[in-house]
Amino acid sequence: MQADGEELALLKRLMEKRHSCRAYLEQQVPDETIRQVLEVAQRTASWCNAQPWRVVVTRGAATDEFRRVYAQAGVTQEPCPDYKFPAAYRGVHLERRRECGWQLYASVGIERGDREAARAQALQNYQFFGAPHVAIVTCEAELGVYAAIDCGAYVANFMTAATAAGLGCIAQAALAAHPAVVRRHFGLPESQLVICGIAFGYADAVHLVNSFRTGRASLEEVVTWVDGASGS
Repeated sequence: MQADGEELALLKRLMEKRHSCRAYLEQQVPDETIRQVLEVAQRTASWCNAQPWRVVVTRGAATDEFRRVYAQAGVTQEPCPDYKFPAAYRGVHLERRRECGWQLYASVGIERGDREAARAQALQNYQFFGAPHVAIVTCEAELGVYAAIDCGAYVANFMTAATAAGLGCIAQAALAAHPAVVRRHFGLPESQLVICGIAFGYADAVHLVNSFRTGRASLEEVVTWVDGASGS
């Protein structure tokens, strides 16, 4: 039991340490380290053990070339994701989204109302924030929405493993905004839908954009306890 408690405490520390990294060193991550992260993520549970995720990992000049192509798409094309982005954020979800945005802008000195600076920061998404590596996560269309849910679990486990390996990372919906560009660039079939991407590498620890941490809702806000056979 004590060992189990220690493992849970370790997992808790990793989850608290992980954050959305938006500035990276140019240093490449060794192939063996990336393989170890991928091997951990591969243990992700999935519906009927289908393991629906497929992953493209870039390194070296391949990342830079994809960055060039995708950044151009981000400027010249309207988003057209395979899975629709949220229709709206309301109530507490809107509050959390705004809080994250204001924290990000404040960290890099962008004042409220400075739309030009905010847009320039947003376009950093399409540059992968300078990360030396990107993992593109896809799945087959015929597997449906639950395969996408399984891929979400894979993304979470990938990021936890990357954190344990001493890496910075960020899951990017922006990398799902132009799936046709992704498929064309990497030669993927039309049936392969883009879930998201993960930019990763060694974090630039002194960059101000990495200085803030988002909050988390309390358990009381998200958990409903049910006791007794009657459900009361």
